[in-house]
Amino acid sequence: MSKGNGRNASGESTGFSDAEIAAMKQRAEELRASKGVKGAAKREREFQACIDAIDALEGLAQQIASRFHVIVSEEAPHLDPKTWYGFPSYALNGDVVTFVTPASKFQERYASIGFNTAANLDDGDIWATSFAVVGMNEAVEQQLRALVRKAAPAPESAQD
Repeated sequence: MSKGNGRNASGESTGFSDAEIAAMKQRAEELRASKGVKGAAKREREFQACIDAIDALEGLAQQIASRFHVIVSEEAPHLDPKTWYGFPSYALNGDVVTFVTPASKFQERYASIGFNTAANLDDGDIWATSFAVVGMNEAVEQQLRALVRKAAPAPESAQD
């Protein structure tokens, strides 16, 4: 991903690529769209935005994002689907825990599944927070299921 293509109003380089600037604009639009909307209406709007983001993907990226949506829905139903910088994402109490970055977003070689600091993946002094996904099969799905369960364990009241 090349840096420096983005330009400010006076034509100077911003240090961000055009794709990064577009992602920031998507995030700003996400925030504007949810302004003043609360509760179930907000969750429904964010859920639909997540589904729309997945539907807008093509090929392998759509397959990965669609399957990951099912995985999160089954393994961590307490996470709320939404978009985050245009990515299909899943949040706990408003904080994004995990998200899908399609390869096309930043012209990468592969899609990735990322986990933010709200994810409980801590494992000693070092742990991964992003996983490249180049195909979806049973082994990949099982690994993703385990990661989601660890990242976002069910609340105590839901485990009873």
